[in-house]
Amino acid sequence: MTDRTVLVTGGAGFLGSTLVDRLLAEGRQVVAVDDLSSGTLANLEQARRLGAGSFEFQRADVVRGGLDAVVERHRPEVVVHLAAPATPVPSTADPVRDAMVTVVGTIHVLEAARRHGVRKVVHAGSAAVYGTPPAAAQPVQESHRGPATTPHGAAQRSAEEYLRTYAAVHGVRWTLLRLGDVYGPRQQPGAGVVADLVHAVLAGRPVSLPEGGQVRDLVFVDDAVHALALAMDHGDGEACNVGTGEGTDVDRLFGALRAVTDHQRDPLRVPLRPGEPRELVLASRHAADVLGWKPWTTLEEGLAATLRWATVD
Repeated sequence: MTDRTVLVTGGAGFLGSTLVDRLLAEGRQVVAVDDLSSGTLANLEQARRLGAGSFEFQRADVVRGGLDAVVERHRPEVVVHLAAPATPVPSTADPVRDAMVTVVGTIHVLEAARRHGVRKVVHAGSAAVYGTPPAAAQPVQESHRGPATTPHGAAQRSAEEYLRTYAAVHGVRWTLLRLGDVYGPRQQPGAGVVADLVHAVLAGRPVSLPEGGQVRDLVFVDDAVHALALAMDHGDGEACNVGTGEGTDVDRLFGALRAVTDHQRDPLRVPLRPGEPRELVLASRHAADVLGWKPWTTLEEGLAATLRWATVD
């Protein structure tokens, strides 16, 4: 990497702000862009305090076209695209909004990159592109093909095609990371299963769990950020899963959290959301080969860090 600027869309979100802190610690110039529909300035408190002269925040909406002027002014070397639909409304309830952010937002990022000489776009995609893989396909490889089973999965597939199109037509370089269930400090309820459970048990509120159980690939935020940082200089034109390759039973996760927080309420059983997979675990061998990445945070370590943050917060 050089010392040129990195621009992070969705930079005030829990994942984006953690990446911003990492890049500033490495001595990079960083611009965080966010419309604050789900991210918060509180997440950027450390960056604003310690990044004097190296950090700038720009409030802009990637869907409404506010990004181009920011990219033109700062001329970043790399854009890391993390802007995502605001939670907790699922894509099935508002597929138009989801598609606008996921597809149109990605097009605006690629257009700005093309127009202003960005060296590379790192795109944070989603395992939703895999739909509901059968047990025989777990852990899921990047080559897995099956129908998208949610509007968000369909939108993510479309965004991926735009990456490939802009590379073919305009020479825009990219790396795509399909993220598992990222969790950790700063994540708010509605944004992930761990955040939902942690905040509920600490507040003593009832917890809703899917009927019949559910298995997820939980990736600690620092590990996901490490993959994003590596992708800035590796894996051109590659799609890589970012997961642990190990499934976590959500019922057992709740039991472990209840044991350490003295939560007394039994869970409420709810139907699985339409199109949501019962099990989704990601193979990460390709990320190891292409990026030199592997997860290092154990689930116990990650949960402890998340609980410490949530308790203080």
